[in-house]
Amino acid sequence: MKTILIPAEDHDCMPAVLETALLLARTFGSYMEGIAVRPAVGTYVTVEPVSSLAISGAFDEDSAREARASFERFMLANSVARGSDGVAVTSWGWPRAEAVDDGVIGTYGRVFDLIVLGRPGREVENPRMPPLEAALFESGKPALIVPKIAPKSIGRNILLAWNGSTEQAHTNAYAMPLLQRAEQVTVLAIEGHTSDGPSGEQATQHLRRNGVKASALTLKEGSRSAGEIILDQAASLGCDLLVKSAYTQSRLRQMIFGGMTRHILAHATLPVFMAH
Repeated sequence: MKTILIPAEDHDCMPAVLETALLLARTFGSYMEGIAVRPAVGTYVTVEPVSSLAISGAFDEDSAREARASFERFMLANSVARGSDGVAVTSWGWPRAEAVDDGVIGTYGRVFDLIVLGRPGREVENPRMPPLEAALFESGKPALIVPKIAPKSIGRNILLAWNGSTEQAHTNAYAMPLLQRAEQVTVLAIEGHTSDGPSGEQATQHLRRNGVKASALTLKEGSRSAGEIILDQAASLGCDLLVKSAYTQSRLRQMIFGGMTRHILAHATLPVFMAH
């Protein structure tokens, strides 16, 4: 995870996004690049009917300039050097002067190892959904979704939500650098919410063979939804990161996330590492 893309906007999660990206950059010696993003021309604030998350928003050039200024102030205040060519070290850059449409995250993100964004919410001041959709479904790279309050640590105690799917296998592979560094990884499977793929125990064995300190846990859904179980378990174990695949039940550009993913996006209070 030597290169990190940070889409920057004027939203209430931006300070936490920067703090969390810096935690990772100092762990892996990563180059962080900021880019100002904006909704496509002519869009407006609305709410996606299934997830109840904001999917668009207002934009002006002052917001873009402030996003860049805040990014640069943060890096300078934390004594992070400007990046240069060659092997990455903990550093930063902002090569694009202009703001770009959300869709550019999906294309430009393909030459980064990770995209770090804020967790979308219902209010106008919250991060929007389209940047996350572009990162997850267009870039081919993982996204780290950060809540409003940045964690004090990340990747020491990880909950991995295993469902046996191809998407989760991809997510595990992308997360391997974090999983291998973790002090504890719990592979959680929920009965009735797994595919015909490998079991949680088999996934755990694969991780162990890759040097991950992993243990398996299988729970029944009961009266709680699968999304509630995942977040409750992450809280009870004191996890500082959730690793979970993202998937969509629609082929339209207006993505509709599955119920479990939707609940996690709406309620997670810890960073969520996702890939498709």
